[in-house]
Amino acid sequence: MKRRVVITGVGPITPIGIGKDEFWGNLIAGKSGIGLITQFDASDPGFTTKIAGEVKDFDFANYGDKKEGKRMDRVTQFAVAAAKLAVEDAELDLEKIDPVRAGVCVGSGIGGIHTFLEQSLKYGEKGPGKISPFFIPMEIPNMPAGQISIALGFKGPNTAIITACATGTNCIGDALRTIQYGDADIMIAGGTEAAVSPVAIAGFGNMKALSTNNEHPEKASCPFDKKRDGFVMGEGAGVVVMEELEHALARGAHIYAEVVGFGMNADAYHITAPDPSGEMPALCMQQAIDDAGMKPEDVDYINAHGTSTHRNDLNETLAAKKVFGDHAYKMTISSNKSMTGHLLGAAGGVEAIATVMTIENGIIPPTINYEDPDLEEGLDLDYVPNVARKAEVRAALSNNFGFGGHNATILFKKYQA
Repeated sequence: MKRRVVITGVGPITPIGIGKDEFWGNLIAGKSGIGLITQFDASDPGFTTKIAGEVKDFDFANYGDKKEGKRMDRVTQFAVAAAKLAVEDAELDLEKIDPVRAGVCVGSGIGGIHTFLEQSLKYGEKGPGKISPFFIPMEIPNMPAGQISIALGFKGPNTAIITACATGTNCIGDALRTIQYGDADIMIAGGTEAAVSPVAIAGFGNMKALSTNNEHPEKASCPFDKKRDGFVMGEGAGVVVMEELEHALARGAHIYAEVVGFGMNADAYHITAPDPSGEMPALCMQQAIDDAGMKPEDVDYINAHGTSTHRNDLNETLAAKKVFGDHAYKMTISSNKSMTGHLLGAAGGVEAIATVMTIENGIIPPTINYEDPDLEEGLDLDYVPNVARKAEVRAALSNNFGFGGHNATILFKKYQA
Protein backbone atom coordinates (compact mmCIF):
# COMPACT_ATOMS: atom_id res chain seq x y z
CA MET A 1 0.00 0.00 0.00
CA LYS A 2 1.31 3.45 -0.92
CA ARG A 3 1.43 6.00 1.86
CA ARG A 4 -1.11 8.75 1.21
CA VAL A 5 0.20 12.28 0.58
CA VAL A 6 -1.63 15.57 1.03
CA ILE A 7 -0.98 19.27 0.43
CA THR A 8 -1.10 21.27 3.67
CA GLY A 9 0.55 24.58 2.75
CA VAL A 10 1.06 26.78 -0.31
CA GLY A 11 3.54 29.55 -1.08
CA PRO A 12 3.07 31.45 -4.35
CA ILE A 13 5.23 34.37 -5.46
CA THR A 14 3.90 35.44 -8.85
CA PRO A 15 3.34 38.36 -11.23
CA ILE A 16 -0.28 38.52 -10.02
CA GLY A 17 0.45 38.42 -6.33
CA ILE A 18 2.56 37.24 -3.41
CA GLY A 19 0.93 34.89 -0.94
CA LYS A 20 -2.13 32.71 -1.48
CA ASP A 21 -4.82 35.33 -0.87
CA GLU A 22 -3.55 37.93 -3.32
CA PHE A 23 -2.59 35.28 -5.87
CA TRP A 24 -5.92 33.47 -5.74
CA GLY A 25 -7.99 36.64 -5.69
CA ASN A 26 -6.33 38.00 -8.81
CA LEU A 27 -6.36 34.60 -10.53
CA ILE A 28 -10.11 34.13 -10.28
CA ALA A 29 -10.65 37.82 -11.10
CA GLY A 30 -8.82 37.30 -14.40
CA LYS A 31 -6.18 39.94 -13.70
CA SER A 32 -3.12 40.04 -15.95
CA GLY A 33 0.30 40.46 -14.41
CA ILE A 34 2.06 41.15 -17.70
CA GLY A 35 3.53 44.53 -18.62
CA LEU A 36 6.55 46.27 -20.13
CA ILE A 37 9.86 45.03 -18.75
CA THR A 38 11.26 47.17 -15.93
CA GLN A 39 14.28 45.12 -14.81
CA PHE A 40 16.41 46.26 -17.75
CA ASP A 41 16.18 48.60 -20.70
CA ALA A 42 14.43 46.64 -23.46
CA SER A 43 14.15 49.62 -25.82
CA ASP A 44 16.98 48.33 -28.03
CA PRO A 45 15.36 47.35 -31.35
CA GLY A 46 17.21 44.05 -31.11
CA PHE A 47 14.70 42.98 -28.46
CA THR A 48 11.68 41.85 -30.44
CA THR A 49 9.87 41.24 -27.14
CA LYS A 50 9.69 43.98 -24.54
CA ILE A 51 7.15 42.51 -22.13
CA ALA A 52 7.17 40.03 -19.26
CA GLY A 53 5.31 38.95 -16.16
CA GLU A 54 7.42 40.47 -13.38
CA VAL A 55 6.96 40.01 -9.62
CA LYS A 56 6.04 43.36 -8.08
CA ASP A 57 6.95 44.75 -4.66
CA PHE A 58 9.19 41.85 -3.65
CA ASP A 59 11.67 42.56 -0.85
CA PHE A 60 13.65 39.61 0.49
CA ALA A 61 14.12 41.47 3.77
CA ASN A 62 10.51 40.55 4.54
CA TYR A 63 11.45 36.86 4.51
CA GLY A 64 15.04 36.61 5.70
CA ASP A 65 18.28 38.32 6.68
CA LYS A 66 19.06 41.17 4.29
CA LYS A 67 22.78 40.36 4.29
CA GLU A 68 22.12 36.72 3.45
CA GLY A 69 19.76 37.83 0.71
CA LYS A 70 22.60 39.70 -1.00
CA ARG A 71 24.40 36.37 -1.30
CA MET A 72 21.49 34.84 -3.18
CA ASP A 73 20.42 35.26 -6.78
CA ARG A 74 16.85 36.48 -7.25
CA VAL A 75 15.84 32.92 -8.15
CA THR A 76 16.93 31.68 -4.72
CA GLN A 77 15.38 34.61 -2.90
CA PHE A 78 12.05 33.72 -4.49
CA ALA A 79 12.42 30.07 -3.47
CA VAL A 80 13.29 30.74 0.16
CA ALA A 81 10.49 33.30 0.49
CA ALA A 82 7.94 30.94 -1.10
CA ALA A 83 9.01 28.10 1.19
CA LYS A 84 8.57 30.29 4.27
CA LEU A 85 5.12 31.37 3.05
CA ALA A 86 4.15 27.72 2.53
CA VAL A 87 5.39 26.65 5.97
CA GLU A 88 3.53 29.55 7.57
CA ASP A 89 0.37 28.65 5.66
CA ALA A 90 0.71 25.02 6.80
CA GLU A 91 1.09 26.20 10.41
CA LEU A 92 4.04 23.84 10.63
CA ASP A 93 5.88 24.14 13.96
CA LEU A 94 9.52 23.54 13.01
CA GLU A 95 10.39 22.86 16.65
CA LYS A 96 8.06 19.86 16.75
CA ILE A 97 9.09 17.95 13.63
CA ASP A 98 11.92 15.51 13.03
CA PRO A 99 14.27 17.43 10.69
CA VAL A 100 15.71 14.19 9.29
CA ARG A 101 12.21 13.25 8.10
CA ALA A 102 11.69 16.59 6.35
CA GLY A 103 13.13 17.28 2.90
CA VAL A 104 13.17 19.59 -0.09
CA CYS A 105 12.76 19.09 -3.82
CA VAL A 106 12.75 22.47 -5.56
CA GLY A 107 14.23 23.08 -8.99
CA SER A 108 14.81 25.84 -11.51
CA GLY A 109 14.88 25.57 -15.26
CA ILE A 110 17.64 28.15 -15.69
CA GLY A 111 19.10 28.95 -12.26
CA GLY A 112 20.95 32.11 -11.29
CA ILE A 113 21.09 33.79 -14.67
CA HIS A 114 21.23 37.31 -13.20
CA THR A 115 24.37 36.40 -11.27
CA PHE A 116 25.87 34.64 -14.28
CA LEU A 117 25.37 37.67 -16.53
CA GLU A 118 26.63 40.13 -13.92
CA GLN A 119 29.78 38.14 -13.20
CA SER A 120 30.46 37.44 -16.89
CA LEU A 121 30.39 41.18 -17.58
CA LYS A 122 32.68 41.80 -14.62
CA TYR A 123 35.13 39.19 -15.93
CA GLY A 124 35.18 40.86 -19.34
CA GLU A 125 35.79 44.30 -17.82
CA LYS A 126 38.14 43.54 -14.92
CA GLY A 127 39.45 39.98 -15.30
CA PRO A 128 39.30 36.84 -13.13
CA GLY A 129 40.50 38.49 -9.92
CA LYS A 130 37.23 40.42 -9.59
CA ILE A 131 34.87 37.45 -9.81
CA SER A 132 32.87 37.13 -6.58
CA PRO A 133 33.63 34.15 -4.32
CA PHE A 134 29.85 33.82 -4.04
CA PHE A 135 29.44 33.49 -7.83
CA ILE A 136 29.16 29.69 -7.93
CA PRO A 137 26.79 29.21 -4.95
CA MET A 138 24.64 32.05 -6.26
CA GLU A 139 24.46 30.69 -9.80
CA ILE A 140 24.08 26.91 -9.55
CA PRO A 141 20.47 25.74 -9.95
CA ASN A 142 20.41 23.42 -6.92
CA MET A 143 21.03 26.30 -4.53
CA PRO A 144 17.34 27.24 -4.06
CA ALA A 145 16.78 23.77 -2.58
CA GLY A 146 19.96 24.03 -0.55
CA GLN A 147 19.09 27.44 0.87
CA ILE A 148 15.56 26.32 1.74
CA SER A 149 16.94 23.41 3.75
CA ILE A 150 19.30 25.77 5.58
CA ALA A 151 16.55 28.30 6.27
CA LEU A 152 14.14 25.68 7.62
CA GLY A 153 16.63 23.24 9.13
CA PHE A 154 15.32 20.36 6.99
CA LYS A 155 17.91 17.55 6.95
CA GLY A 156 16.07 14.92 4.94
CA PRO A 157 16.23 14.27 1.16
CA ASN A 158 17.34 17.39 -0.70
CA THR A 159 17.22 17.46 -4.49
CA ALA A 160 16.69 19.80 -7.41
CA ILE A 161 15.23 18.35 -10.59
CA ILE A 162 15.81 20.34 -13.77
CA THR A 163 13.48 19.56 -16.68
CA ALA A 164 12.97 23.02 -18.22
CA CYS A 165 9.32 24.03 -18.04
CA ALA A 166 8.31 20.70 -16.46
CA THR A 167 10.64 21.29 -13.49
CA GLY A 168 8.09 22.27 -10.83
CA THR A 169 5.78 19.38 -11.68
CA ASN A 170 8.63 16.88 -11.73
CA CYS A 171 9.76 18.12 -8.32
CA ILE A 172 6.30 17.64 -6.84
CA GLY A 173 6.12 14.19 -8.41
CA ASP A 174 9.50 13.23 -6.99
CA ALA A 175 8.49 14.53 -3.56
CA LEU A 176 5.33 12.44 -3.80
CA ARG A 177 7.41 9.31 -4.39
CA THR A 178 9.82 10.26 -1.60
CA ILE A 179 6.98 10.34 0.93
CA GLN A 180 5.17 7.33 -0.52
CA TYR A 181 8.29 5.20 -0.27
CA GLY A 182 8.90 6.23 3.33
CA ASP A 183 12.02 8.38 2.93
CA ALA A 184 10.36 11.48 4.42
CA ASP A 185 7.15 12.56 6.13
CA ILE A 186 7.28 16.19 4.97
CA MET A 187 8.56 17.65 1.70
CA ILE A 188 8.83 21.21 0.45
CA ALA A 189 8.39 20.90 -3.32
CA GLY A 190 7.95 23.03 -6.42
CA GLY A 191 9.90 25.37 -8.65
CA THR A 192 11.43 28.81 -8.89
CA GLU A 193 12.60 31.06 -11.73
CA ALA A 194 13.95 34.57 -12.21
CA ALA A 195 15.00 34.72 -15.85
CA VAL A 196 13.67 38.13 -16.92
CA SER A 197 17.11 39.22 -18.09
CA PRO A 198 18.53 40.57 -21.35
CA VAL A 199 20.17 37.33 -22.48
CA ALA A 200 17.15 35.17 -21.71
CA ILE A 201 14.68 37.52 -23.40
CA ALA A 202 16.99 37.82 -26.40
CA GLY A 203 17.58 34.07 -26.56
CA PHE A 204 13.94 33.05 -26.40
CA GLY A 205 13.04 35.96 -28.69
CA ASN A 206 15.57 35.00 -31.34
CA MET A 207 14.19 31.48 -31.45
CA LYS A 208 10.74 32.99 -32.11
CA ALA A 209 9.24 31.51 -28.95
CA LEU A 210 8.01 34.77 -27.37
CA SER A 211 4.97 36.90 -28.12
CA THR A 212 5.77 40.21 -29.78
CA ASN A 213 2.48 41.90 -28.84
CA ASN A 214 4.34 44.70 -27.08
CA GLU A 215 1.56 47.25 -27.68
CA HIS A 216 -0.95 45.32 -25.54
CA PRO A 217 1.04 43.43 -22.89
CA GLU A 218 -1.97 42.38 -20.84
CA LYS A 219 -3.46 40.65 -23.90
CA ALA A 220 -0.24 39.07 -25.20
CA SER A 221 -0.70 35.72 -23.47
CA CYS A 222 -3.80 34.20 -25.05
CA PRO A 223 -3.70 30.39 -24.80
CA PHE A 224 -5.87 28.41 -27.20
CA ASP A 225 -6.87 31.59 -29.06
CA LYS A 226 -6.32 31.86 -32.81
CA LYS A 227 -4.16 34.99 -32.45
CA ARG A 228 -1.62 33.39 -30.05
CA ASP A 229 1.91 34.18 -31.23
CA GLY A 230 4.20 32.89 -28.48
CA PHE A 231 4.55 32.75 -24.73
CA VAL A 232 5.24 35.64 -22.38
CA MET A 233 8.05 35.03 -19.90
CA GLY A 234 7.17 35.28 -16.24
CA GLU A 235 9.09 34.92 -13.00
CA GLY A 236 8.40 33.81 -9.45
CA ALA A 237 8.16 30.68 -7.36
CA GLY A 238 5.55 28.19 -6.28
CA VAL A 239 6.18 25.66 -3.53
CA VAL A 240 3.89 23.45 -1.50
CA VAL A 241 4.14 21.62 1.80
CA MET A 242 3.47 17.93 1.17
CA GLU A 243 2.86 15.58 4.10
CA GLU A 244 2.18 11.95 4.71
CA LEU A 245 -1.50 11.82 5.60
CA GLU A 246 -1.21 10.44 9.13
CA HIS A 247 1.51 12.98 9.93
CA ALA A 248 -0.80 15.78 8.76
CA LEU A 249 -3.81 14.44 10.66
CA ALA A 250 -1.82 13.98 13.86
CA ARG A 251 -1.05 17.68 14.01
CA GLY A 252 -4.51 18.78 12.88
CA ALA A 253 -3.28 20.28 9.60
CA HIS A 254 -5.57 21.88 7.05
CA ILE A 255 -5.64 19.73 3.90
CA TYR A 256 -6.10 21.41 0.52
CA ALA A 257 -6.15 18.22 -1.57
CA GLU A 258 -4.61 14.79 -1.88
CA VAL A 259 -1.82 14.05 -4.36
CA VAL A 260 -2.81 10.76 -5.94
CA GLY A 261 -1.02 10.31 -9.27
CA PHE A 262 2.09 11.23 -11.21
CA GLY A 263 3.20 10.61 -14.76
CA MET A 264 6.38 11.54 -16.63
CA ASN A 265 7.91 10.65 -19.97
CA ALA A 266 9.67 12.11 -23.01
CA ASP A 267 8.70 12.96 -26.57
CA ALA A 268 12.13 11.87 -27.89
CA TYR A 269 11.36 14.10 -30.86
CA HIS A 270 13.08 17.54 -30.91
CA ILE A 271 15.03 19.86 -28.62
CA THR A 272 12.29 22.50 -28.51
CA ALA A 273 9.30 21.48 -30.67
CA PRO A 274 6.72 19.06 -29.26
CA ASP A 275 5.83 15.93 -31.19
CA PRO A 276 2.78 16.95 -33.27
CA SER A 277 1.12 13.59 -32.61
CA GLY A 278 0.50 14.49 -28.95
CA GLU A 279 1.17 10.82 -28.16
CA MET A 280 3.49 11.19 -25.16
CA PRO A 281 1.68 14.03 -23.34
CA ALA A 282 -1.45 11.90 -23.69
CA LEU A 283 0.35 8.91 -22.24
CA CYS A 284 1.74 11.12 -19.46
CA MET A 285 -1.77 12.11 -18.39
CA GLN A 286 -2.90 8.49 -18.61
CA GLN A 287 0.07 7.42 -16.46
CA ALA A 288 -0.98 9.85 -13.73
CA ILE A 289 -4.57 8.59 -13.88
CA ASP A 290 -3.43 4.95 -13.78
CA ASP A 291 -1.05 5.70 -10.90
CA ALA A 292 -4.04 7.00 -8.94
CA GLY A 293 -6.15 3.94 -9.77
CA MET A 294 -8.73 6.19 -11.37
CA LYS A 295 -10.49 6.44 -14.73
CA PRO A 296 -10.36 9.37 -17.19
CA GLU A 297 -14.02 10.20 -16.54
CA ASP A 298 -13.16 10.77 -12.87
CA VAL A 299 -11.21 13.91 -13.82
CA ASP A 300 -13.21 17.14 -13.95
CA TYR A 301 -10.54 19.72 -14.79
CA ILE A 302 -7.13 20.16 -16.42
CA ASN A 303 -4.87 23.00 -15.37
CA ALA A 304 -3.20 23.16 -18.75
CA HIS A 305 0.38 23.87 -19.69
CA GLY A 306 -1.36 26.30 -22.06
CA THR A 307 1.63 28.39 -23.13
CA SER A 308 -0.02 30.48 -25.85
CA THR A 309 2.33 29.04 -28.46
CA HIS A 310 0.84 27.73 -31.67
CA ARG A 311 2.04 24.15 -31.37
CA ASN A 312 1.74 23.54 -27.62
CA ASP A 313 -1.92 24.50 -27.44
CA LEU A 314 -2.72 22.31 -30.43
CA ASN A 315 -0.84 19.34 -29.01
CA GLU A 316 -2.25 19.64 -25.51
CA THR A 317 -5.79 19.76 -26.88
CA LEU A 318 -5.08 16.77 -29.10
CA ALA A 319 -3.55 14.87 -26.19
CA ALA A 320 -6.58 15.56 -24.00
CA LYS A 321 -8.88 14.18 -26.69
CA LYS A 322 -6.73 11.04 -26.96
CA VAL A 323 -6.98 10.39 -23.22
CA PHE A 324 -10.52 11.49 -22.45
CA GLY A 325 -12.43 10.83 -25.67
CA ASP A 326 -15.99 12.18 -25.43
CA HIS A 327 -15.36 13.18 -21.80
CA ALA A 328 -12.92 15.85 -23.07
CA TYR A 329 -15.98 17.86 -24.13
CA LYS A 330 -17.61 17.53 -20.70
CA MET A 331 -14.65 18.62 -18.58
CA THR A 332 -13.00 22.03 -18.25
CA ILE A 333 -9.49 23.21 -19.16
CA SER A 334 -7.86 26.54 -18.40
CA SER A 335 -4.45 28.18 -18.47
CA ASN A 336 -3.08 30.27 -15.60
CA LYS A 337 -0.35 31.46 -17.98
CA SER A 338 -2.88 33.76 -19.62
CA MET A 339 -2.46 35.88 -16.47
CA THR A 340 0.95 35.03 -15.01
CA GLY A 341 2.88 34.45 -18.19
CA HIS A 342 5.10 31.37 -18.41
CA LEU A 343 7.18 30.99 -15.24
CA LEU A 344 9.37 28.30 -16.85
CA GLY A 345 10.75 26.10 -14.04
CA ALA A 346 8.37 27.68 -11.53
CA ALA A 347 5.26 27.09 -13.64
CA GLY A 348 4.49 23.63 -12.27
CA GLY A 349 4.73 24.80 -8.67
CA VAL A 350 2.53 27.84 -9.12
CA GLU A 351 -0.01 25.92 -11.19
CA ALA A 352 -0.13 23.10 -8.64
CA ILE A 353 -1.10 25.71 -6.05
CA ALA A 354 -3.81 27.03 -8.36
CA THR A 355 -5.07 23.50 -8.96
CA VAL A 356 -5.44 22.53 -5.30
CA MET A 357 -7.10 25.87 -4.55
CA THR A 358 -9.48 25.20 -7.44
CA ILE A 359 -10.43 21.88 -5.84
CA GLU A 360 -10.82 23.41 -2.38
CA ASN A 361 -12.82 26.47 -3.43
CA GLY A 362 -14.90 25.02 -6.24
CA ILE A 363 -13.96 27.88 -8.55
CA ILE A 364 -12.17 27.31 -11.87
CA PRO A 365 -9.82 30.15 -12.91
CA PRO A 366 -10.44 31.45 -16.43
CA THR A 367 -8.31 31.53 -19.53
CA ILE A 368 -8.29 35.26 -20.19
CA ASN A 369 -7.82 36.87 -23.62
CA TYR A 370 -9.80 34.07 -25.24
CA GLU A 371 -11.59 36.02 -27.96
CA ASP A 372 -11.15 34.20 -31.26
CA PRO A 373 -11.61 30.42 -31.02
CA ASP A 374 -9.29 28.40 -33.24
CA LEU A 375 -11.95 25.93 -34.31
CA GLU A 376 -10.40 25.28 -37.73
CA GLU A 377 -7.45 23.58 -36.06
CA GLY A 378 -9.60 21.64 -33.63
CA LEU A 379 -9.21 23.76 -30.49
CA ASP A 380 -12.84 23.23 -29.57
CA LEU A 381 -12.83 22.25 -25.88
CA ASP A 382 -14.14 24.23 -22.90
CA TYR A 383 -11.22 26.51 -22.00
CA VAL A 384 -13.25 28.50 -19.40
CA PRO A 385 -13.06 31.71 -21.42
CA ASN A 386 -12.42 35.01 -19.63
CA VAL A 387 -14.58 34.52 -16.53
CA ALA A 388 -14.03 32.19 -13.57
CA ARG A 389 -16.64 29.50 -13.09
CA LYS A 390 -18.11 27.89 -10.00
CA ALA A 391 -18.06 24.11 -10.28
CA GLU A 392 -17.31 21.11 -8.12
CA VAL A 393 -13.91 19.67 -9.00
CA ARG A 394 -13.43 16.18 -7.62
CA ALA A 395 -10.11 15.56 -9.35
CA ALA A 396 -7.82 17.65 -11.51
CA LEU A 397 -4.68 17.23 -13.58
CA SER A 398 -1.86 19.76 -13.79
CA ASN A 399 0.27 19.46 -16.93
CA ASN A 400 3.71 20.86 -17.74
CA PHE A 401 5.87 20.12 -20.74
CA GLY A 402 9.45 21.30 -21.25
CA PHE A 403 12.10 21.85 -23.90
CA GLY A 404 13.96 18.61 -24.48
CA GLY A 405 10.65 16.76 -24.70
CA HIS A 406 10.05 16.49 -20.94
CA ASN A 407 6.43 15.77 -20.00
CA ALA A 408 5.06 15.73 -16.44
CA THR A 409 1.55 15.47 -15.00
CA ILE A 410 0.29 15.51 -11.41
CA LEU A 411 -3.19 14.36 -10.40
CA PHE A 412 -4.84 15.92 -7.36
CA LYS A 413 -8.21 15.01 -5.88
CA LYS A 414 -10.48 16.26 -3.14
CA TYR A 415 -9.41 14.79 0.17
CA GLN A 416 -11.70 12.20 1.73
CA ALA A 417 -10.96 10.40 4.98
